[in-house]
Amino acid sequence: MNRREFLVQAAAATVITSIGNNLTDAQTGNFPYRTLGRTGEKVSLIGIGGYHLGSPSEQESIRIVRTALDNGVNFLDNCWDYNSGLSEERMGKALRDGYRQKAFLMTKIDGRTKKAANQQLEESLRRLQTDHIDLLQFHEVIRESDPDRVFAADGGMEAVLAAKKAGKVRYIGFTGHKSPDIHLKMLETAFAHNFTFDAVQMPLNVMDAHYDSFERKVLPVLVKHNIGVLGMKPIGDAIILRSKTASAVECLHYAMNLPVSVVITGCDSLPILEQALNAARNFKPLGNDEVASLLARTAPAAAKGEFELYKTTHNFDSTYQNPQWLG
Repeated sequence: MNRREFLVQAAAATVITSIGNNLTDAQTGNFPYRTLGRTGEKVSLIGIGGYHLGSPSEQESIRIVRTALDNGVNFLDNCWDYNSGLSEERMGKALRDGYRQKAFLMTKIDGRTKKAANQQLEESLRRLQTDHIDLLQFHEVIRESDPDRVFAADGGMEAVLAAKKAGKVRYIGFTGHKSPDIHLKMLETAFAHNFTFDAVQMPLNVMDAHYDSFERKVLPVLVKHNIGVLGMKPIGDAIILRSKTASAVECLHYAMNLPVSVVITGCDSLPILEQALNAARNFKPLGNDEVASLLARTAPAAAKGEFELYKTTHNFDSTYQNPQWLG
């Protein structure tokens, strides 16, 4: 058995018991919060995805962020490259007037070199109008070479660790949507450098459960090491809905039923935001029969990754289209 197989198999047994513990975390008002791994931070069950803030008008995007924060959401997602920086700029404007204090702010950088990572972090701080990022993540860890580049001499991790020491970054994580095996390599590379990430972001949804699954391969390892789990693409950018096998709320509830800290979902309008807020407020742990029924319905559509284009195509790979962003 190699190291990767050992990590997965040793961790798998911990997932079921951890689900029960995670689902009983504290609530603020009517909105559920969970704990972000070993950081101890309380984060909202729903997180607002930053990419979709580029779709509505600036005024509407600001209203979406502030409405979410006013209703109990505190986890905000963003990235240096989303909409050429527009998403961060809009979020920065939304966080004025005292709203920054309500937010656990996460953004991502693409830079794999120390120089590129430094430059992108400084730009993100300026756009977001803040002096620190609560969680900074390496974006799109989707290539076999990414882990070694991040941890190399003069690599991106050197810049981020220095930024943490300077108080510009509180916690460190990484994201990716391509392959669970690459996620495992990133975790293994970190462990080999005596480093453990605070959070990891990945697709967790009704389709992923069947095809090249992050849920099956990576989630148990994160639970074992008490690393914060950030689920993304619960509805797959609405692509999953085209399969006509599950409703939006069913998709959200499936993701919430996993031992995740946050389910990050894109909200490009107030009605979509309200749907997500209600799904979180009304969520109750799914029974085994409910989960089995949902997975049985989605299995045929999920078999070939047809509704997970972020895994099977380059449509969602911004750094594939712009490799210069890696540095």
